[in-house]
Amino acid sequence: MQVTSITDGIIIDHVPAGRSLKVLDFLGIDPRKTRLALIMNAQSPTFGTKDIIKIESDVVVDLNILALVAPSATVNVVREGEIISKEKPALPLHVTNVITCVNPRCVTSTERGIKQQFHLVRGHEDARGMQYRCDYCDEEAKL
Repeated sequence: MQVTSITDGIIIDHVPAGRSLKVLDFLGIDPRKTRLALIMNAQSPTFGTKDIIKIESDVVVDLNILALVAPSATVNVVREGEIISKEKPALPLHVTNVITCVNPRCVTSTERGIKQQFHLVRGHEDARGMQYRCDYCDEEAKL
């Protein structure tokens, strides 16, 4: 399989295998309207397998949201066929209107107009190394 390089755009690399579609969904990138290439289950000496997303357009990626779905990912910005910068997402301390609370009794589920707010819990991290809880009811987020 051969995937050519891109001239201008971004490359999201080191996405955990099988998570690239979820990454696109969380970032709000519509694959039907965006010129992109998905490489899934590529060999990686560090991770075993990984996904790679190549997007050929000027797309702004919210690194905070990317860190929620793929904390190991890196974003390479490409201009005129050359990588001009490499960015690593960092987990945000607070997230607003990205995650939805699953607690049916939470005020965010029963009242309209209330923002979905979550905070990062340190010291009680799950197997993926992070845990977010609802600011209102303290329910754990399901990512």
